[in-house]
Amino acid sequence: MAIAKKMRGFTEKSSWIRRMFEEGAVMKQKHGAENVYDFSLGNPDVPPPAAFSEALSRVCRDQQPGVHGYMANGGYPFAREAVATRISREQGMTLSGNELLMTCGAAGAINITLKALLDPGDEVILLAPYFVEYDFYIDNHGGVSRVVETDSEFGLDFVAIEQAINAKTKAIIINSPNNPTGRVYSTDELQRLGALLRAAAEKRGAAIYLISDEPYRGIIFDGRICPGVFPVYRDSIIVGSHSKDLSLPGERIGFAAVHPEIEDKASLLAAMTLANRILGFVNAPALMQRVVAELQDAAAPRAVYARRRDVFCQVLQEAGFQFQRPQGAFYIFPPTPIEDDAKFCRILQEERILAVPGRGFGRPGHIRLAFCVSEQVIVGAAAGFKKAIENARN
Repeated sequence: MAIAKKMRGFTEKSSWIRRMFEEGAVMKQKHGAENVYDFSLGNPDVPPPAAFSEALSRVCRDQQPGVHGYMANGGYPFAREAVATRISREQGMTLSGNELLMTCGAAGAINITLKALLDPGDEVILLAPYFVEYDFYIDNHGGVSRVVETDSEFGLDFVAIEQAINAKTKAIIINSPNNPTGRVYSTDELQRLGALLRAAAEKRGAAIYLISDEPYRGIIFDGRICPGVFPVYRDSIIVGSHSKDLSLPGERIGFAAVHPEIEDKASLLAAMTLANRILGFVNAPALMQRVVAELQDAAAPRAVYARRRDVFCQVLQEAGFQFQRPQGAFYIFPPTPIEDDAKFCRILQEERILAVPGRGFGRPGHIRLAFCVSEQVIVGAAAGFKKAIENARN
């Protein structure tokens, strides 16, 4: 076979969501889309805010020469300043546009960050369960993933994190609100993590970078807050996107922001800017930079996600599931009633329900259910969830 052995392995590892998508397409063709309950994809279905269409229309009417041309690899200065102003409010710390780069989504932001930081063999700590593509991003740049389990409620296990740190540790990636669990790390957790990383970095005489992946920051429930990482740890980098807060996943517009006092800031930003170019992104999409620069105070409708979460939790409880109630994002990650999560997904498919096995996120024995679907789909699946539980236990 012509493709690389590594890519064959990666394809197998990353295939769970793709498999569910493909199997779902077959099921929908056979049974009708309205009779299939698809919770496999984290693709927001709420529309962008009205201000998006208005801003897009204004930007598209602009016919100035060069309006669609290249700009500096880090992005338009006015777009960087607009995003930096919002990040400053969220973090309680003044950030300038010179400390932020516009990127091709959060994925692009993570990749340019890792490209800038990693030497071959450097380790990056991942907290399971985690977004599976972190593994691939780390490998892209010669790094090695070191997976650390979270606790029974998906909180930070500080003992396990401390034990995982060694002379090769270069960074740790956190994701809050979390995909796939919906967990939001508290201020106390982040302060303890910052203290742990500071002590470890001082002991080894080299920085350990905290990369905070925050595309779901705006989707949070029950009056909670999503604390900032900048106030608790100097050597931190925030990556994010407008895929979820503005419901623009296909537009691939995001950012990477570094702490104003981060170690060797000028060199790091220069390396990230170069990485934006040499990884093939070149720059974030010009049109979307101009649009989102006007939308930093806007948001897609969010209350609908809270309502869906409540309905879904009730459906699952009545079916017999036990789970941690999501605090943010739009996922539920319940344990499966049998050890084999892939087998349980097949049992669910018999009821025309699509879920993703937890092993695809580094935590077998669970399933991920995305509730960025209509309430009708959630309620319609109730009987199927009950029957699947019964069938799995018999």
